[in-house]
Amino acid sequence: MNQVVARFLDGTTLKGQTSDFLPAKSLFHITANGDKPREVKVPDLKALYFVRNLEGDPDHHKTNDFPPFAPSPGRKVRVAFKDGEILVGTTQGYQPDRPGFFLLPADPRSNNERCFVVMASTQSVAFV
Repeated sequence: MNQVVARFLDGTTLKGQTSDFLPAKSLFHITANGDKPREVKVPDLKALYFVRNLEGDPDHHKTNDFPPFAPSPGRKVRVAFKDGEILVGTTQGYQPDRPGFFLLPADPRSNNERCFVVMASTQSVAFV
């Protein structure tokens, strides 16, 4: 089971666990608080965040800076979402004609282990 935070295009958020998310599929399920699994359609998402824990760390200050001298797996990329959020990280699978791609955050202390970015929710994606 992966702990995830689903951010929807309408601004809502769903936190829980999933075991059936696949980047090539347009549908998966999230179970929250022991409830019945909820069906989630990937086109309804802005992004799906795979997290260390569902509570996060309110004292952590997010950064989009890469640690100096640390190796970066993949290509560095900057994602601007249509809602104004900016994510910076690395990717090994970005292709603009695919529905989405995985991004590893630049911030090694982020609660996000990785993020599946839904291409339709982006304003721009640029290599840095």
